[in-house]
Amino acid sequence: MYEREVVVNELAQGLRPRAEGMEWFVDCPEAEQRLVVRELELFCVQARATEEDVPEAIARSGIRPTYTPAVMLTRWRLHMSASPPYDLPRAFRLLIALLAIADTRRRERYCASGCGHEWHQLAHRTDEGPSAI
Repeated sequence: MYEREVVVNELAQGLRPRAEGMEWFVDCPEAEQRLVVRELELFCVQARATEEDVPEAIARSGIRPTYTPAVMLTRWRLHMSASPPYDLPRAFRLLIALLAIADTRRRERYCASGCGHEWHQLAHRTDEGPSAI
């Protein structure tokens, strides 16, 4: 897995503090931020996020429901990587929250007996623990 995939999965699983993840994200160049948001969009779809998850994701993210990424998500528009630069951190926070909800449900329903998903094994790694940024 790429470093950014590890970071976003650690954030979604609560293995990395949100403030640390936000700091990492805003320190990335804009092109990298867009790539991270695009990958998060795909991860949310792969984790089977639903429109019913949206209100909880907005609440968990801490962003205002009137911000563009939240409005987009309430209309089930996940393509936030084309957002203006000032909205990318908001989209990141929101999509991390959505991924956390969907992936938790996925792990409980489909992976409870074990799975081969590398990102579900992050808490059990035998190296130095959560990756350094």
